[in-house]
Amino acid sequence: MTSSPRVLIGHGTENDFVVLPDPDGTVWPGDRLDAAMVRRLCERRAGLGGDGVLRLVRSTHVPDAPEVLGEDLDRCEWFMDHRNADGSHAEMCGNGIRLFLHALISEGLVERAACEQGLLVGTRGGPRRVGAAPDGGYWVDMGPARAFGRGTAQLGGRSFPGIAVSMGNPHLAALTDVDLDSLDLTTPPRFDPQLFPDGVNVELVNVLEPAAHVRLRVFERGVGETRSCGTGACAVAYAALVAEGRTEGTVVVDVPGGRLTVQVGVRTTVLTGPAVLVSAGVLCPEWLSA
Repeated sequence: MTSSPRVLIGHGTENDFVVLPDPDGTVWPGDRLDAAMVRRLCERRAGLGGDGVLRLVRSTHVPDAPEVLGEDLDRCEWFMDHRNADGSHAEMCGNGIRLFLHALISEGLVERAACEQGLLVGTRGGPRRVGAAPDGGYWVDMGPARAFGRGTAQLGGRSFPGIAVSMGNPHLAALTDVDLDSLDLTTPPRFDPQLFPDGVNVELVNVLEPAAHVRLRVFERGVGETRSCGTGACAVAYAALVAEGRTEGTVVVDVPGGRLTVQVGVRTTVLTGPAVLVSAGVLCPEWLSA
């Protein structure tokens, strides 16, 4: 590891990340970016602070990329090596992948004009196409929303029934009339471990306009409550449409960190929203060696 690795801080609707430029896999090779290091980076008092870590790296330098990308490996030059704040690997993140592309552009690794039609990026949830929008934001082809059952979240002595949705990672989207501001999400919601053996992101949702506009709070597995969740916004948009007997449509999703737009189709789901870089610097040797 170099003595002072470069580091960026950024967010997508305030879902924030530590971003590590490592295009050739030489700065964070092998197990140097282990779970303990991820936790230190994401710690908000003694580290940089973030909901997760994104490593900007070419797919050829990611050991598990061939397994998760299969025949698409050669089509994905770049891989979003995403870790949750607890150090665990994450399959996919809609806010993170928008920031990933924004960082690639800002670092001069790709040109924005070349990304207007989309750039195929490898993730542990499979390849995802992400593109630069004319308004300065970014869109992501998130793949289809797939329902796989119904479950119930338990929080504060209340039950919140919802629909289980896969966006490459598991979600429980619960539509409720309970005021979201009254809920305490400092405690993890309980859920059915048989339905969600690998854990689940729990979304609690108020419908502001049926099948068109919702408000969301989310508890992300491996992180806790976050200001936004891109895959969660997609799962919630799908659930809001299903509640009205529909399978297609466009839903505006308000999250604590801002606003996202989700277009749900039969074959895929497209998420649109901002991405912002806040700062850039280096990790000091004294912190790395502590």
